[in-house]
Amino acid sequence: MVSLIKQFILPSMNKKLTDKIKQWAIELGFQTVGISDTNLSHYENDFYDSLAKNYHGEMDFLTHHIEKRFHPEKLMPNTKSIICVSIYYYTKTNTSNISCYAQLNDYHKIIKEKLKLLANKIENEIGSFAYRAFSDSAPVIEKALAEKAGNGWIGKNCLLLNQQVGSFCFLGELFTDLELDCTSPTQNRCGNCSQCLNACPTNALIAPQQLNASRCISYLTIEHKGAIPVELRPLIGTKIVGCDQCQLVCPYNQTVQLELDPAFIRSQNIDSDNLIKLFNWNENEFDKNISGTVIERIGFECWQRNIAIALGNSPYSEKIIATLKLKLNDCSDLVKEHIEWAIQNQLIHRARHRIKIIKI
Repeated sequence: MVSLIKQFILPSMNKKLTDKIKQWAIELGFQTVGISDTNLSHYENDFYDSLAKNYHGEMDFLTHHIEKRFHPEKLMPNTKSIICVSIYYYTKTNTSNISCYAQLNDYHKIIKEKLKLLANKIENEIGSFAYRAFSDSAPVIEKALAEKAGNGWIGKNCLLLNQQVGSFCFLGELFTDLELDCTSPTQNRCGNCSQCLNACPTNALIAPQQLNASRCISYLTIEHKGAIPVELRPLIGTKIVGCDQCQLVCPYNQTVQLELDPAFIRSQNIDSDNLIKLFNWNENEFDKNISGTVIERIGFECWQRNIAIALGNSPYSEKIIATLKLKLNDCSDLVKEHIEWAIQNQLIHRARHRIKIIKI
């Protein structure tokens, strides 16, 4: 009798619960939802290979708790099924100097709160169960789980890509001790397209699904805390927080028309086109204006460092040169190094500008 229950009744109950979970997730504002098991062995070799080549740069946290990354049951005991979700975040009001996601309210808390609401709905249905909610937190291989759960495929730019939703999505996971029906992975639809690889300003995408993070503008402007290599500074352009270039050129992102969840919208936008204004912020103004965004993790010093490079890469302007010089005696040694480079770059721009005028 017990075996018959397991064979017929329990699978039916699991499917019904799985279907309800998917519906609840959509109602909470997630665009995709799928279920993954805990077997991530398929992704281990590539991960270790990337670490061996030092593609992770200074992100030493990636070398910690690797066992927990590939064995979710070690992160949360008795994990059996993982509910994977994604939520769209792109806004057409985005400006090029700051990555779209960084201009919004911090997604970590918002997604975790939504996942906890999902867990509450499950508890109301079946009673108490063990769970933990994650969103870009703890040692979780998010994209691998999302791919296994059928929420999309890992594209050539190493981001999760979905045919209907594109790649401008935040990911989240609800680890559970429930036996849920796993969803099937979806087909990789990148085909012969290589637009993302060709668009990377620093050639950080060295091959399909291979990212040398130490060259990536997002890494350099957010994770890297020291001096940015001189040879990479001109390639950063005027980007000061992150980079969306490989996503903006992706054909799948061109046709998506979804509304931004109101929880992400900030009441006051950062005027990221006005680099001089941002550079003139003092530390208190920085803390006040970026409070509640992921830019907080960068810190004031790296904020100034990044903007100094962006000003140096901007078209020639005497106002920019004057602004940079004024900051030389009121900044850290790290920032001073980048200001001096920026001034020299502006002087080069000025010389070219004058030569152009003479020729005309």
